[in-house]
Amino acid sequence: MSNLELYELEGCPYCEKVISKLDDLDLDYKSHMVPRSHSERTEVEAVSGQTGVPVLVDAENGIDGMPESDDIVEYLEETYA
Repeated sequence: MSNLELYELEGCPYCEKVISKLDDLDLDYKSHMVPRSHSERTEVEAVSGQTGVPVLVDAENGIDGMPESDDIVEYLEETYA
């Protein structure tokens, strides 16, 4: 069981890529839906320093706000596969 959190946007293909990997690995995670407008994404900016999504938080492993879907997928494979 992990403490994974994912900041995502509905309909985002990069977010879907990460969600697919989370599902493939049967990992539980908490979803945080962010607003469409980048200027309103204060929550994800506070976590990651930027307003893009997806962003992964894995408190158990010291990941405070990892951006970029390819990096997140690689991290999930290396850590949880």
